[in-house]
Amino acid sequence: MKPLCKGPVVIIGGGPAGLGGAYHLNRQGFDDWLLVEREDTVGGLASSFEDEHGFTWDLGGHVVFSHYGLFTRMLDELWHDDGWIKHQRESWIKLNGCWVPYPFQNNIHRLGLKDCTRCLEGLIAAAVNNNNHTAKNFEDFIVRTFGAGIAELFLLPYNYKVWAYRPSKLDVSWVGERVSVPDPVRVTRNALLKSDDVAWGPNNRFRFPSRGGTGAIWKALAKVLPKEKVMTQLGVVDIDVESRRLTLSDGSRIGYGAIISTMPLDKLTELCHKKDWIAQASGLIHSSAFIVGVALKDKPPNCLDKKCWMYFPDDSTPFYRATHFSLYSPRNVNDISKHWSLMLEVSQSPDKHVDESKVVDECIQGLLNTGLIEDKDQVHHTWMKRVEYAYPTPFIGRDEIINTLLPQLSEQSILSRGRFGAWKYEVGNMDHSFMQGYEAAGQLVNGSAELTLWYPNMVNQPHPVVGWDRVA
Repeated sequence: MKPLCKGPVVIIGGGPAGLGGAYHLNRQGFDDWLLVEREDTVGGLASSFEDEHGFTWDLGGHVVFSHYGLFTRMLDELWHDDGWIKHQRESWIKLNGCWVPYPFQNNIHRLGLKDCTRCLEGLIAAAVNNNNHTAKNFEDFIVRTFGAGIAELFLLPYNYKVWAYRPSKLDVSWVGERVSVPDPVRVTRNALLKSDDVAWGPNNRFRFPSRGGTGAIWKALAKVLPKEKVMTQLGVVDIDVESRRLTLSDGSRIGYGAIISTMPLDKLTELCHKKDWIAQASGLIHSSAFIVGVALKDKPPNCLDKKCWMYFPDDSTPFYRATHFSLYSPRNVNDISKHWSLMLEVSQSPDKHVDESKVVDECIQGLLNTGLIEDKDQVHHTWMKRVEYAYPTPFIGRDEIINTLLPQLSEQSILSRGRFGAWKYEVGNMDHSFMQGYEAAGQLVNGSAELTLWYPNMVNQPHPVVGWDRVA
């Protein structure tokens, strides 16, 4: 079949989306492509790092699960079963001295009687009073759906800590599978029977590389691609849309037939120097994150046991999530008989200030406050990295911007895809991002549909639609 795109196709960024595009082009036998990555390794936000003590760290609490048969098969091709460690998810919320299994609303019986009653009353009132009016914003959606008790105790403070913006600034179009909508009958039954209910969500089972962290996946994928076509330490510094030429960080200029860009959408428009694109993209907002790795001596406390990650909605900690990272793989530490590790995430935005000079010390104090450690002397060392683009915020007005800007770019043969390329958090996981790149490449070479980008609710269904696994 003759490709629709005449090439060359330049892929900007070697994260999951960029590598997904390269993977598809390579499988299709389309040879006229080049991937450029400004960092010295591939992986993007899914990269991993080894510190000077031999501890591995990710850029956040990534877990490997899949909405796509194709993505699953790709992972299986990269490693056989002995390359993975498989986990049954145990995620918990620490609130008012209680450990509550995730999802919170299904397990409120773990709270004290007063808090449990408050949550249950609010949930029933919300169910009775729900008149199916469209929520004005994410905060309104939370209160209408979950009731005042669950909203005030957990969901509102937690979502502020994650997004670094008040939920009243967020839209609701992204929610889908990201939020477990409560079933009042189920919640009431669990509360009366004091029964834990923990199976919800697409990531209730996940796997993790036995060594090398999440970044090992993307390094392995890059190795199966033609070496001469994947260029690291080479960024794009200018794009001339009219002449279809771009300038690289080494000063060279190359022509292109099409671009698959995975850089942040606002940064892309700046490189293109088109005032109307820049003006539209200037309305996009995002949050940043500090990733704090804490290497610890001896063994984890009994309270952690098999807990994979934990949420912290209150002000006793600066971090919103703590990942038991040495549980994911014992090789994430240099000697599992002597050490273990926690990875903490702290969000930041113009609406939520964080003092970078104090964030590590404040995180350690948060570990003490929550009982995850008993003494500062347990800390062997720390590691920290700030991620400027961490969460693509689904703010009110986002859809109007991206639904206008992305097609305008496409008209100029520039497909902006991936977590920040498309700015869609609801399809911003690793598997989603990989498939955004894969489908963008398919659109260029044979005109196939981009289902992940344009139909997120469909691809996120618990049971895929018939034919979805047909992608070859």
